[in-house]
Amino acid sequence: MAKVYLQTPLTIEDVLNLYAGDEVFLNGIIYVARDAAHKRFLELLDKNQPLPVDLKNHIIFYAGPTPPKPGQVIGSIAPTTASRMDPYTPAMFEYGVKGVIGKGPRGQSVKDACKDHEAICFSAVGGLSALLSDKIQSAEVVAYEDLGPEAVRQLIVKDFPVMVVYDAHGNDLYEQEIAKYRSIEKVIGHH
Repeated sequence: MAKVYLQTPLTIEDVLNLYAGDEVFLNGIIYVARDAAHKRFLELLDKNQPLPVDLKNHIIFYAGPTPPKPGQVIGSIAPTTASRMDPYTPAMFEYGVKGVIGKGPRGQSVKDACKDHEAICFSAVGGLSALLSDKIQSAEVVAYEDLGPEAVRQLIVKDFPVMVVYDAHGNDLYEQEIAKYRSIEKVIGHH
């Protein structure tokens, strides 16, 4: 479990050098998009049409920021439950998105897509929305402005903290932690 500083967009090497449990600090551009935007992305991909923003090799953060207060770049921002994006994620990875940030476990189709398309699922800590906002240097709506808080935003981040939960090698942090807990439980249970 390493501490890794990464510059976006990600390369295949970046992705393949990450493992479940790694602490990652992202620098550069990440995009914010949720359900409504993903539905539109998939409609375009199904018609072989370009997306309004080139997301290839980029990271999508599933979040809905609150409006900024005067002097703020962005309001508080926290990860959305990632499994809500499960229906869209394999197609987004196939298109070329290299990472997604959310919270909570994902379905098997997403874990398989991480391996098949050399992509990563990150988790951001939900209770740290103020800390996450402080790591955002700029925020700009770049697509689907009509969606309001669900519009696609481009963020420029510095040392934005995330953790790898599913890597491109088939590892699953949730399963690893449960297994660790079970082995500790067995040891404790025998004393």
